[in-house]
Amino acid sequence: MDRQLNKYDRRKHLLHLPALCVCVFGLLLVSVCKKETPAPSNAAPTTSSEKPTEPAKVVLHASLAGTPWYSNNPDTLKQQFDSFFEKAKPETIENVIALIMPHAGYQWSGQTAAFGLKTTEKKYERIVVIGPSHRTAMEEIISVPRATHFETPLGQIPLDTEFIDKLLKFPMVQNVPQAHQSENSIEMELPILQYCQEDFKLVPIVAGQCSLEAVEKAGAILRSLLDENTLVIASSDFVHYGRAHLYVPFTENIPEQIKELDMGAYQHIANLDAKGFLEYKRKTGATICGAVPIAILLSMMNEPSKAHLVQYATSGELTGDFSNSVSYMSIAFSGVWVNHPEIETRANNSELTDEDKKQLLLLARKTMVYALQNRRIPEASDLGITISDAMQPVRAAFVTLKKNSQLRGCIGDIIPLRPLYKSVITNAIHACVNDGRFAPVSQYELRDITIEISALTEPIPTRSPDKIRIGIDGVILRKNGRSAVFLPQVAPEQGWDVEQMLTNLSMKARLPADGWKEGASFLVFQAEVFGENEK
Repeated sequence: MDRQLNKYDRRKHLLHLPALCVCVFGLLLVSVCKKETPAPSNAAPTTSSEKPTEPAKVVLHASLAGTPWYSNNPDTLKQQFDSFFEKAKPETIENVIALIMPHAGYQWSGQTAAFGLKTTEKKYERIVVIGPSHRTAMEEIISVPRATHFETPLGQIPLDTEFIDKLLKFPMVQNVPQAHQSENSIEMELPILQYCQEDFKLVPIVAGQCSLEAVEKAGAILRSLLDENTLVIASSDFVHYGRAHLYVPFTENIPEQIKELDMGAYQHIANLDAKGFLEYKRKTGATICGAVPIAILLSMMNEPSKAHLVQYATSGELTGDFSNSVSYMSIAFSGVWVNHPEIETRANNSELTDEDKKQLLLLARKTMVYALQNRRIPEASDLGITISDAMQPVRAAFVTLKKNSQLRGCIGDIIPLRPLYKSVITNAIHACVNDGRFAPVSQYELRDITIEISALTEPIPTRSPDKIRIGIDGVILRKNGRSAVFLPQVAPEQGWDVEQMLTNLSMKARLPADGWKEGASFLVFQAEVFGENEK
């Protein structure tokens, strides 16, 4: 396949499965699920004389402290910030409600960030930080963590769990644990915020790859929940120029042309024009990593909000070398968060009709034909498939290919990362050409292939393997940094009972056969399984 499909193949969240449609995946995903399991919410009501039950404390830990990003020594960090804020002398801006701030290592972008933060002396009760996902591919969704605190070298920041719970009522807002691990677009904003703000609650949001429609939906949801004591930060660096960033649109007058690109982007920001900003990025190819968070912020703005360019810098200026350069801006927005009525959450209607299932199977088949013929990933509109409401909620899916009743390819997601129909498109291509156990399926061979789709529910913990239901529950086993998964249909297909299934699952995780009996934990999920008739 061409570069576009190869790039698609590099997305780390896609899971290649060993035999029997089993997924073995790393410690990161599993351990995050464990750390961020929410506390039970069905505690018995308290009387007036009793204190409400406090939720279990779940702490997200900074992962970049003590690396070239920034120091893990609180005194060193404070001295660095002292220097930044002493040098920053911006004009004070009244009624700052939002900022665009950079998120590179402090030695590169910290001074620019200090300029933006020093424009206001107001102390905010809540700070919402929206950053792009650099490492986890998510489509048409934003993610918030199920946690209570974020800890940096300067201490713990409480999360606004009530605000986060409200966000999670909307289908496009998910908890994707791995999106919040080592995400510099969020973490790099936090210590410097702790330095200049006190006693605020944090709402960290990681934004996936979103269309304008999803951007506007996210903006409307957030705007409906904000108040005058909230500061919103869109975390973004600007143009990344040079071969190291795979972006060399010009080779002459580099500093001037980089600035021209950046200022072209700023003009759309100054106009509060989310659509124009995203279109500018698309047309120019400008490598602005936080384009989606910026667009979400712009979509939240109301007249007479106003953008103020506070500081602009490039790493090329700092090093004297523009062969590889990243741009940084601090932009402040003055105005007021208008009191919008809260948006009514719609029921997540994910029940698939027989016609939905038929269309999803046709979508998978047409996707494979299109990808093999055109060597690129199709949109649903390219295939003439109508996407129903039940196909649009965020939902994980596996696509299984069989030939003469024998497995020919099987790849899928465990954690919901995109709308169901996009999960089918993604995993149909990967099952077809990227299952490492098999040679890629050819166009000629497609006519002999039958397709099965498993649409999954979100995995939840189960305390005992005795609770696992054969033929109903898929199972994720994890122990000592190893993990493996079986889809619900695997055990009945093999004629296994629970003990046999867990024995085989242990071995697939490269554990002893009886490894599941002690020290293992389990997540279960269900699957709506449907397929074509055998050819």
